[in-house]
Amino acid sequence: MKTILRYYKKYIPFVCIVVAVLFGQVITELLLPTYMSDIINNGIIAGDMDHIKHVGIIMIFIAAIAASCSITGSLFASMTAAKSARLIRKDLFRKVTAFSTAEFEKFSTASLITRSTNDIQMVQQATVMCLRMMLFAPIMGIGAVFMALKTSVSLSWTVGLALLCVCGLMVFSFVAVFPKFKVMQEKLDRINLIMKERLSGTLVVRAFRTEKQEEDRFDFANIDLTRLYIFVNKCLAFMMPTMTFIMSGVGILIVWVGAHLIDAQQLLIGDMLAYLQYAMHVIMSFMFVTMIFIMLPRAAVSAKRIAEVLNTETTVNDPEDAKTVDAAAAGLVEFRDVDFSYPDSDEKALQGISFTAMPGQTTAIIGGTGSGKSTLINLIPRFYDATEGQVLLGGIDVREMTQKELRSHIGMVPQQGTLFSGTIESNLKYGDENASREDLIKACKIAQAIDFINEKPKGFEEEVAQGGTNVSGGQKQRLCIARALVKKPDVLIFDDSFSALDFATDKALRKALKENIGNSTFIIVAQRINTILDADKIIVLDDGEMVGCGRHEELLKSCDVYREIALSQLSEKELGISEEEREKEREKLNALAMRRPLPEGGEIDG
Repeated sequence: MKTILRYYKKYIPFVCIVVAVLFGQVITELLLPTYMSDIINNGIIAGDMDHIKHVGIIMIFIAAIAASCSITGSLFASMTAAKSARLIRKDLFRKVTAFSTAEFEKFSTASLITRSTNDIQMVQQATVMCLRMMLFAPIMGIGAVFMALKTSVSLSWTVGLALLCVCGLMVFSFVAVFPKFKVMQEKLDRINLIMKERLSGTLVVRAFRTEKQEEDRFDFANIDLTRLYIFVNKCLAFMMPTMTFIMSGVGILIVWVGAHLIDAQQLLIGDMLAYLQYAMHVIMSFMFVTMIFIMLPRAAVSAKRIAEVLNTETTVNDPEDAKTVDAAAAGLVEFRDVDFSYPDSDEKALQGISFTAMPGQTTAIIGGTGSGKSTLINLIPRFYDATEGQVLLGGIDVREMTQKELRSHIGMVPQQGTLFSGTIESNLKYGDENASREDLIKACKIAQAIDFINEKPKGFEEEVAQGGTNVSGGQKQRLCIARALVKKPDVLIFDDSFSALDFATDKALRKALKENIGNSTFIIVAQRINTILDADKIIVLDDGEMVGCGRHEELLKSCDVYREIALSQLSEKELGISEEEREKEREKLNALAMRRPLPEGGEIDG
């Protein structure tokens, strides 16, 4: 809770105002029954109209003060809650956007969304209730008890009986409801996760005709959450009628006992009615306290979930004495004996990686599925940090630079291209918000995207749906490439970013890149050998290790893994061998594969 409470320090003056006006509200509301008793005893019974008018005007004035205090308290309590929630939401968003991939894997996206919305809203509602009721109820309760005893000591046992019943109800509610709130938020996370997966994967669901299975999956989680909500709300719904019953019962008891006291001339009618109102104030105060005790545990669970995110230490941080890379050397990327292991994993995803990517050259990375290609390039912009060894940019360890400085030199096109809702122009300017229309056109020409953009009715002003769902996979990739080019980076990283392009577009794109921005460092992760045939250097990965490095022709002779990939993709003419030689190579590689030890578990990943 300390993490959340610090957001209220800025609004302590508002809290002080709330406390002051609440005291004013309590005092004025406690005075009204006294004046009412005076009107009945000394005005109505005595038939003194002047006294009734005089006291009535005073009561109207007191009621106006009470209403003003209530409105002012509600206003400042709401302002405190809303403004502090805004700060929490701002810091939570800033914290999440600073997360490395390791932190994102710790918290699911659905859970982060729930914490940023539902949990903060719950804390905000609890803040209003605490400032209004937590301060108001105890003061009113204590004051009402004091005034009730002052009015009539002989009726005091009725209030004690009522408090005993209310306390029993509070204990029941606390024990029955409190443990369910944490489970409720977790089940809400589950609902958000299923909904997110269903919406983002809607095409896959339709393609495999699994709508019914997805509906059943959602219904199961939905019904599970609904049952829990129903149970909690049943407990809460039970409270209000029970509290009303207690209030009504106490009211009847006070009137019945009071009537006997009045008949014995031990109590005045006005005093009995004043005592009845004070008794209702006491019970209502305890009812408010009960509501707070129900609300606070749920808010505490939400606050704890928010604090978990805010207190998470990021694994990728900026150094205190950051270095700046020389612009002339910013394109030089070097790996020096790099090892990497994912968090909570004992196995190394990369081991002993050493190579240099030079400006003006194309360095390609190829290997089988799970060989560590994407992991390797994620170390360059510090999405992860190397476990051992060094990754350098311009001769400086990337860990000695700020993330902003490092990434300002890098343009990256990820494996799964993402477009944002807006226009084509706004998406392209994500690379450089100050880019001119000429810069956008040039980047789109290089990325082979200008033709389909010009075919759009609004051109660069054409709307892009969230996630780029209204453009094809190839168009999305080309727009993502153009966006990276608009940035004019020193290092361009393509993580299998040509996979959705046809061979002609792929070839034209690589040619345009070489001709127009050949001074940049190109690092290409590819599955297709055709994409990297002309690369200056090809890195071959196998099970996280670098098993080959060289040009295409050299690797065909020296690297069995590369030759195996080439034989599966290229024709005899492209390989420069006869079909008979190809068959011999295949037999040789098959024999080699048979001698390879199987992975742990005894199965080959197909």
